[in-house]
Amino acid sequence: MRISPGTLLAPLSLAALFTLAPVQADTVVSHAQGETTLSQPLDTVLTFDIASLDTLDALGVEVAGMPQASLPPRLSHYRDDAYTNIGSLFEPDYETVASLQPDLIIVANRSSTAYDDLSKLAPTIDMTVWGEGFLEQFTTTTRNLAAIFDKTDEVEQRLGALDTRIEHARSLAADAGDSLIVMTSGGKLTAYGPGSRFGWIHDDLGLSSAVTDLEDATHGDPISFEYLLETDPEVIFVIDRDGAIDQANQAARATLDNDLVKRTRAYQNDRIVYLDSVNWYIVMSGLPAVEQMVEEVIAGLSN
Repeated sequence: MRISPGTLLAPLSLAALFTLAPVQADTVVSHAQGETTLSQPLDTVLTFDIASLDTLDALGVEVAGMPQASLPPRLSHYRDDAYTNIGSLFEPDYETVASLQPDLIIVANRSSTAYDDLSKLAPTIDMTVWGEGFLEQFTTTTRNLAAIFDKTDEVEQRLGALDTRIEHARSLAADAGDSLIVMTSGGKLTAYGPGSRFGWIHDDLGLSSAVTDLEDATHGDPISFEYLLETDPEVIFVIDRDGAIDQANQAARATLDNDLVKRTRAYQNDRIVYLDSVNWYIVMSGLPAVEQMVEEVIAGLSN
């Protein structure tokens, strides 16, 4: 209903005043694949993005369905039968999604290619965060989710606290020397530099990169143990892909337990930092995940 200035309204009874439903305006959300108009209330929310689930869970927003595999331990309660498994991180179960008649579907990164098809079923937003400008993208998507669900005050408090910790990480990075981000998978190594999926360690937190010529590939640039010794970074950040996919299979420490690694400055100075691989590889940009990731970097540089 539109009320123009000067419009004369009939008086309402006291009972009517207490039963009049609030008018809720549509919300237009800008995201990675355009703009989507959402109509309140959003009673049934589905997400294929574990980062968004991580954020919404922290804010107390109810989510009805999600991919139930590869959840971090803090989100394991979503494997309960009270929630619906709507497919995988890459492939939606369209029949199940349609049966839930969602008011909102969230995709990002791995599920972003399904945006067009899911948009035919319900309003869909793409919360992808990737590559350079990670923290800026993360902040934008987090604020967008907060605005959708009227959680802006709570999110701003947490982002303010996070900014303080980021500044602390940057102060430590200034004196940390050069570093290299390494992922282990099946006994092999790949490395990541600035601008990569994990490169915000360099780009946003200010850690100097030990190399500048790495290929920006999704699963990193293959390297050898000899290359690791030749590069000889002062800090090595390690992501265990095997452990991220199968949390019972933590293989990174065994992979790096060899004489070449032990000759690096990072090993000798106790500066090999084993990161929470589920946060870094699976969740990536959820609010609790980023809070924890920044703390991991601080802890690794503080020893």
